[in-house]
Amino acid sequence: MTGVARRHILVVDDDPNLLQVLKMRLLSGGYAVSTATDAAGVHRHLTTQTCDLILLDLKLGDTDGIALMEALHADHPGLPVIILTAYGTIQTAVDAMRRGAFSYLTKPFDGRELLIQVEKGLEQQRLSREIQRLRSMVKGAYRFENIIGRSAAIQGVLNQVTQAAQSESSVYIEGKSGTGKELIAKTLHMCSPRREGPFVAINCAAIPETLLESELFGYAKGAFTGADRDRKGLLAEAHGGTFFLDEISEMPLSMQVKLLRALEERTFFPLGSRTTVAVDIRIIAASNKNLEAEIRKGAFREDLYYRIHVIPIKLPTLHERREDIPLLANHFLEKYARAMEKDIKGFSAAAMRKLMSYTWPGNVRELENTIECAVAMSESTTIREEVILRHPFQAQTGRTIVPLRDAKADFERDYLTRLLESTHGNISQASKLAGKYRADFYNLLKKHGLDPNRFRGV
Repeated sequence: MTGVARRHILVVDDDPNLLQVLKMRLLSGGYAVSTATDAAGVHRHLTTQTCDLILLDLKLGDTDGIALMEALHADHPGLPVIILTAYGTIQTAVDAMRRGAFSYLTKPFDGRELLIQVEKGLEQQRLSREIQRLRSMVKGAYRFENIIGRSAAIQGVLNQVTQAAQSESSVYIEGKSGTGKELIAKTLHMCSPRREGPFVAINCAAIPETLLESELFGYAKGAFTGADRDRKGLLAEAHGGTFFLDEISEMPLSMQVKLLRALEERTFFPLGSRTTVAVDIRIIAASNKNLEAEIRKGAFREDLYYRIHVIPIKLPTLHERREDIPLLANHFLEKYARAMEKDIKGFSAAAMRKLMSYTWPGNVRELENTIECAVAMSESTTIREEVILRHPFQAQTGRTIVPLRDAKADFERDYLTRLLESTHGNISQASKLAGKYRADFYNLLKKHGLDPNRFRGV
């Protein structure tokens, strides 16, 4: 395994036979491996050696593996830990990841899945070290810590943000509604050398065409009826900082020409003025549409596209980062339980399965709204299934009505596909999440012609 032969893995389990199996698997993957059978052995190892990742059993005699992990993170922040458990309930997995585990593996584990998870954990550590310096510079509300998620998709976005933040080049963020485009834009600004300057945003879809020019460029007294004083435009307000153009695809073509000229020259005339205004700004633009398709339709100028589309960042949908749903759901639960002063500890297994199986057309924004509603409606200390997605058919508006039998079959196949995607084809995890015996789960896969091997390594 080129490039990772020196990465050091510490395996902690009180079963000598399992320790030997894990060690042989990891050695075959090209890793250096050390072992320990209890908490004392772990601490002894880490006082004399370093390691890049820990595989840690959930139960070490009388020791709670998750509590040990938290103690290790206090002394070694950023060290990825993968929990090994024979108690692979969804609640255990959610709790372990909420409290800092990178991921978990259920015994008996799949050898290929073990190596995949180790590789992903080591990649996360590399990305974490890359953004550590930037994190220390970030102040205020917009931090890397506020971008919740450990999926490969969201870590890839953070890696791009890390690299783009130190550049002056224009950034284009593409993402569906609710994926967090403005959060990423503000984080980029707060991590950049311009963080002491202003961050000014405009939603191009929310301002009528007749007002957009005066909002962008400002105006001089007397420029039009009601202009009783000079007014600085938003571009000028952003001088020395960052200007964020949200939903830029909705900007009228006539305004695109004027904006392009201003961006190229970094100067412009306010309405009714003969004096130019010069600005020093960094441009971040965003849209929930594909701009190449808009160009082909004649709705967006190609020259403006190349001006703003220097560093592209594409945000994943919640469907593409499904493994982040438990983390996000628990984050929103804590937020709204605190705000509403409710003593709610977590989700029932059925409620979490419902969250995991839903398609989330509204992405993270819809998930947050769903959790807020569930907290408001809950009358117990656990969020139960019946208060989750109380109006599940709202997202179905406009779809063709099909026979119930076909709808059930389509739902079942889609559910199984998403389950295999989120578990990377791990049948043990998938069957537990579905609440099915392995044999029954295999029968369902056979019924729908789904091969779990197709999802491994995805």
